[in-house]
Amino acid sequence: MKLLNLHPKAFLSSKFREGKLSRKPINPFLLFLGIISFGGCAVGPDFVSPTAPQNALPSTYTQERLATELDSGPALSKKQVFVPGAQIPAQWWEIFHNDALNKLIVRSLNNNPNLKAAESSLRSAAEIYNYQFGSLMVPSVSAGVTNQRERLNATQATQSGSPSSQGAVLGLLNASVSVSYTFDVFGANRRQLESQKALMEYQAYQLEAAYLSLTANVVTTAIREASLREQLKATRDLLNAQSTQLQVIQKQFDVGAISRTPLLQQINIVAQTRSSIPALEKSLSQTRHQLSVYAGLLPSQSVDAEFNLDSLDLPRELPISLPSELVRQRPDIKASEALLHQASAQVGVATANQYPQFTISGSYGSSAFNESDLFKGPAAFWTFAGGVTAPIFNGGALSAKVRASKASYEQASQNYKATVLTAFQNVADTLRALDSDTQTLNAQAQVESISKEALELSTKQYQLGAISYLVLLDAQRTYQQALINLIGAKANRYADTAALFQSLGGGWWNKPSGPSEFNPITKTSSNLQVQPQ
Repeated sequence: MKLLNLHPKAFLSSKFREGKLSRKPINPFLLFLGIISFGGCAVGPDFVSPTAPQNALPSTYTQERLATELDSGPALSKKQVFVPGAQIPAQWWEIFHNDALNKLIVRSLNNNPNLKAAESSLRSAAEIYNYQFGSLMVPSVSAGVTNQRERLNATQATQSGSPSSQGAVLGLLNASVSVSYTFDVFGANRRQLESQKALMEYQAYQLEAAYLSLTANVVTTAIREASLREQLKATRDLLNAQSTQLQVIQKQFDVGAISRTPLLQQINIVAQTRSSIPALEKSLSQTRHQLSVYAGLLPSQSVDAEFNLDSLDLPRELPISLPSELVRQRPDIKASEALLHQASAQVGVATANQYPQFTISGSYGSSAFNESDLFKGPAAFWTFAGGVTAPIFNGGALSAKVRASKASYEQASQNYKATVLTAFQNVADTLRALDSDTQTLNAQAQVESISKEALELSTKQYQLGAISYLVLLDAQRTYQQALINLIGAKANRYADTAALFQSLGGGWWNKPSGPSEFNPITKTSSNLQVQPQ
């Protein structure tokens, strides 16, 4: 539904064009009020989007210079290259090329209650804006009809000059239309609307932040599930190897070939490995529960998707936003800027309240004793009134309100700076984590490769009778432990890659403006109708 522009200036202009207004001379006082109403400026500061603090605009995100590419080595067989200034896709999770992950995210976006709550908050803020526009910027028009019945007593009959009318029942009909309007001479109403619009923008960016947080959480949780599942399998294989080794040592002890000390040591190793399995099973189960909740399901309901690291494709190109662009991309920074805008508008509201207010009101109607005479000329009446209200003495309350609003603006300004600095820290920490992940992954891959080669060599030596079975089992155990560590290192690399996209804002500004999607550029969605200001 297209909402009409009912601003008094536009309304009056259209009536003049249509020739529907009287050409009678206009009261100079009213003309003066109209001029100062429509031509007046809003007091208070005009908001300007802040630039990032100078100490938040370095040439790089980190103190130390990091590598321009990340070598994954034999573990992932793919290098990752940083591309400064490259665009981040809106659906950035698709770079992992996993259909099950894509479907789970779509399901989560459609059903997650936290995301729907953020959407409802945005709709509420938009409707409050519409309410304030209607109540502050549009003349109030009301109509009423009354039917009054009255029985005359002796006194009233005597006073009317007709004593015989005692006991008569009289009826009085009234029909009237009333109009009232407060001129926004000093911009208090406009600043109030500006404040609410800023709050609407805040809710819009909060929605984007919830969208980004949900998608990033689903991706990292899916990676964690894949890691836990593979770690659990490797740990069970390790336990089997250790249990087999324990059986051999037990037989050696039974025949008196070794002392009890090696047996107790192996029993302890087996017990420690076995005790780690319940913790992994618990973590895997909790991760599955979390994925269900993200998708809007009960923990008892499965998401019908299982993940493993080999099914995830590590993206080769990693876009890196320029530091000067980050403040325009992070939804939390944009939300903090919206709160700063709201605080600025409130300074204008408090300042305008110190100035006089100009109001006009009028009514037109008809009054008669019977319905046939109600709309005849003699029954018509009209009223018109204009007023000015100016604060004279209020104990310094209005001045205190201005000072308080300015202090709130300063608080919002510092919060904005803190949000910017935290955002830069997030990116720096993630870049440093990726660099560390690369080194750890390469080291763990080397350990796993050496352990695997040692296991293969020990297997051949055992088949030739060159080593004992215990030496072979020890090589198996070493390899399985190296494999578990490698799985954890690979998972960290995948998770920190996802964290990088999240720390850079997730590409929400590249979303297509579809019929059912939130449009961050206009701050509205398809089911929102916002009054023009």
